[in-house]
Amino acid sequence: MKSSRNDLSRCHWCSADPIYQAYHDQEWGVPEYDAQRLFEKLLLDGFQAGLSWITILKKRKRYRQVYHGFDAQFMAAQTDADLQELMLDPGIIRNRLKVHAARQNARSWLALAEQTDPAAWLWQFVGGRPLINHFAVHAEVPAITTEAQAMSKALKQAGFSFVGPTICYAFMQATGMVMDHTLECFRHAELAGGAAAVKQQ
Repeated sequence: MKSSRNDLSRCHWCSADPIYQAYHDQEWGVPEYDAQRLFEKLLLDGFQAGLSWITILKKRKRYRQVYHGFDAQFMAAQTDADLQELMLDPGIIRNRLKVHAARQNARSWLALAEQTDPAAWLWQFVGGRPLINHFAVHAEVPAITTEAQAMSKALKQAGFSFVGPTICYAFMQATGMVMDHTLECFRHAELAGGAAAVKQQ
């Protein structure tokens, strides 16, 4: 458990880094229904694979710049030359597989959007409402759930990559599809109090 200068108890994973604390306090676990924001968060979680989340947070501003606010149309139209140029940008994760996957994921997102509402499609894996967990400590929080496995399978079938079940569960936590702030964290009571669904553990 980490504490800020005003002694707020936070989730165990949140360090004293002000960027991390702001993300924990204001974004993580808050239900997100906007398709554009969900697309951004899905890709950012893919970029995180093998890295720490704080690394991605510190590069998020640059990602938003190079991807024009995670504009799927812009990203899908990028040429191989565009991607090669991105590989020279120190402000992002210069991993060739991830850079190319982002373009493919944008194309898959647009294809999905032609068939359905992507936001509602993603939320279907938790029944359309946040699942509220009541874990006492961080050690109780799972890395994978059946819901995340189902989302991962469906995303892969839709042409996405870097969407394994662990990444999908991190995405579900980040977007409030599941609320995994632990009981010791001040955000648990705030988010659980306005919950539309409760999942007992």
